[in-house]
Amino acid sequence: MTELTIALKEYLYNQGMEKDADFLRQGVELLSQLLMEAEVEQQIGAKKHERTEERSNYRNGTRKRSWETRVGEIELSIPKLRKGSYYPSLLEPRRPAEKALLAVVQEAYLKGVSTRKVDDLLKALGLTGIDKSKVSRICKELDQAVEEFRERELQESYPYVWLDALYLKVRQNHRVVSLALVIAVGVDEQGERHLLGFDLGGSEEEAFWLAFLRSLLKRGLKRVQLVVSDAHEGLKNALQQVFTGASWQRCRVHFMRNLLARIPHKDKKAVADAVRLIFDQPSRQSAVDQLRLLAEKMDPIYPKAAALLLEAEADILAYKTFPNEHWRRIHSTNLVERLNREVKRRTKVVGVFPDQPAVIRLVGTLLMEIDDDWRATQRKYFSLESMQLLTDPDIPHDLEPSPFLVDLTSTIAAEV
Repeated sequence: MTELTIALKEYLYNQGMEKDADFLRQGVELLSQLLMEAEVEQQIGAKKHERTEERSNYRNGTRKRSWETRVGEIELSIPKLRKGSYYPSLLEPRRPAEKALLAVVQEAYLKGVSTRKVDDLLKALGLTGIDKSKVSRICKELDQAVEEFRERELQESYPYVWLDALYLKVRQNHRVVSLALVIAVGVDEQGERHLLGFDLGGSEEEAFWLAFLRSLLKRGLKRVQLVVSDAHEGLKNALQQVFTGASWQRCRVHFMRNLLARIPHKDKKAVADAVRLIFDQPSRQSAVDQLRLLAEKMDPIYPKAAALLLEAEADILAYKTFPNEHWRRIHSTNLVERLNREVKRRTKVVGVFPDQPAVIRLVGTLLMEIDDDWRATQRKYFSLESMQLLTDPDIPHDLEPSPFLVDLTSTIAAEV
């Protein structure tokens, strides 16, 4: 380390800030090179050409790597090892989603849609200029990985499937439009979550949902028992055509909003509390009885709300015919809503996407990372024992829940 300090002092003395306009960039380059040499010495246990008992490896030349920093692009000569590999600590490898974000921002910049916000973001990422060939290379690599992810075969059966959509702004034909991004998540027979697929379309019309759902079937999606989603008319019609034989659970959270929209503000809380008593019931039959009783009392005062409640009976209580251990997670689209929030957090940085491929690229790499994280943690969304209740017809699963589960369901309902 003493030699590194002496070399740096000598360089600074010889260059002088006033004599060289590239002083800062060259200083960072030298310091980075010295730092890498020090790290390699520590890793292999010896300096260059040094013979020691601690030596565990040998140098094997170098490889060039461009490093974009706030002071400009620096050409590094990264040492190579005969056995194993060395990666400099100063180069933090970017995750795929970060590469996608960077590519989207750069692509927007190249297409002339740069704003002050984009400029500031580029500087924060350590970029002082845009290399078109580099952007093209990054996009090509990411597009290939995302396409493989979207087209991969679905190997498992998925008893539970969640569907939801959000809207993103995209430039199309010289104007900014809102496009629907749809996402499908499933839980397999082992109780593990998987990202099944996603797509981008003009709107949530029936034809778009129909094509998306059929693409999931084509890739191997099978044995779906329950689909959880909002009550969008196009999606409902598509589900009836594709997932015949599967139950449909209307998201409880979205239904509550739709119902309370028909209630005067002063009475919303009282009605919401009464509706939650339906969901707190320990069995489907008792929930049906409670729902019909409430609708009867509401009809003289709020006939439209009462009619909606009766009409949605089968859809909002479908989850109660499944194992009670699953109830609090299959009665709404909360699982996909959390994904949507993460997507919005990343896409908010971009604002308006330059084109549709940029959306697929960024969202695809983000969802790939999330799916990989789910697999890596190996945390089951539902226990294997409870999932067996779905696959073994000899085991009854419409049992009364324990008092603890009733309390837990009540607590969740109170938070809606």
